[in-house]
Amino acid sequence: MTAAEPFVEIWRGPLLESVHAGHAVIWGPGGVERSWGDPDALVYPRSSAKMIQALPLLESGAAEAFSLSPAHLALACASHNGAAIHTERVARWLDAIGRGECDLRCGAQAPKDQDAQVGLIRGFAQPCQMHNNCSGKHTGFLTLAKHLGAGPEYLEMEHPVQRAILEATERVTGEVSPAFGTDGCSAPNHAITLKGMARAMAHFAAAGDGSAEARLTQAMIAHPDLVAGEGRACTALMRACGGRAALKTGAEGFFIAIIPDLQTGVALKVADGATRAAECAIAAILVQLGVLQAAHPAALDYLNAPIRNWRGIVTGTQRAAPGLI
Repeated sequence: MTAAEPFVEIWRGPLLESVHAGHAVIWGPGGVERSWGDPDALVYPRSSAKMIQALPLLESGAAEAFSLSPAHLALACASHNGAAIHTERVARWLDAIGRGECDLRCGAQAPKDQDAQVGLIRGFAQPCQMHNNCSGKHTGFLTLAKHLGAGPEYLEMEHPVQRAILEATERVTGEVSPAFGTDGCSAPNHAITLKGMARAMAHFAAAGDGSAEARLTQAMIAHPDLVAGEGRACTALMRACGGRAALKTGAEGFFIAIIPDLQTGVALKVADGATRAAECAIAAILVQLGVLQAAHPAALDYLNAPIRNWRGIVTGTQRAAPGLI
């Protein structure tokens, strides 16, 4: 296995204090255009695979049967903050398909959104499954299950929903997944190579108008606030790219980009799982591809992020490693 390459440097004073290393692949119309580290590294793409997991929702006809809008599709691909704009939409979607919060299988999670947190505290209330960052994806699973006339335990590997997701995963990555792990939301997450994930994202980028892949990509670009939320890299960087890219984070230092006008996909994995490094690395690659302006304030927030202590004093800097820019 090829060693991970330096992605992100952490400087404090005059010294390089820490380095985050990783693997990445840019896949264009002709195949792999550039890679760092090991493109054949076997990885869990985690939440970066949500667009793939949403494909059967459209390909089955379920999206049309239940009149799902681009906002619904963006939520199906989301790792959201649990803000009102997310939970209220999930609640209405569940009601529209005749299901409720109790039918979700993602588990309750405290919202990341501060207003939602304060609202729960003031109301002496507990977070529910709709606050889970994956509740949109799971509502999509429930929608597909109802359309297929399948049972309620939609996370079981033999369930028609999960069989359809595995088929979609292997089709767009061009690989046979050798294993799966259980994600934070309890859904199966299929292991593939980093190269396979980049290929899948390029497949989305090159898909024709009206295809399931294009509809999901366009929904994410149109609704960056639903894909993640305020203060999140996915939302901020998609806005900064001006509609040129769909971006999606994943746990343990994963990040992808879908760039339709270049018919290009990007997949990266930070070896130590650091989210801050994945955000910096994807910003650097977007700048390299000409999709993001290096001087854009959102780019600077991740590419040259000041590190402050509890008094607000700048004590260091996070920056992309020389080999990544």
